[in-house]
Amino acid sequence: QVQLVESGGGSVQAGGSLRLSCATSGDTDSRNCVSWFRQAPGREREGVARIFRPTSTTYLSGSVEGRFTISQDNAKNTVYLQMNALQPKDTAMYYCAARRTSDRIACILAADPASYTNWGQGTQVTVSS
Repeated sequence: QVQLVESGGGSVQAGGSLRLSCATSGDTDSRNCVSWFRQAPGREREGVARIFRPTSTTYLSGSVEGRFTISQDNAKNTVYLQMNALQPKDTAMYYCAARRTSDRIACILAADPASYTNWGQGTQVTVSS
């Protein structure tokens, strides 16, 4: 019932910025926790940011804290990931995912990608030095 479509990826040089968008549609109220994951070749899928949409409570992983921000535009049913000071190590496929959680605490603790029920197709981010 919930569809997610990512956009905004591309190729940038180190130090550059990108803003990823996750457009949601369908029964979005049933999936109130939205996260950004990334996966580079040969590495585990890594949760980088989460937002509990009813209260806009957010979480950022230590690897991106201070450089990335997650936000939402409720009128557009869109979640964003603003990425600044990009580094080559940020190169990965970035995915938007959604699930239902009971409250904001459950959402910020929802780090396991296997617990998410809805996924977008992914958008590639490549950062060159």
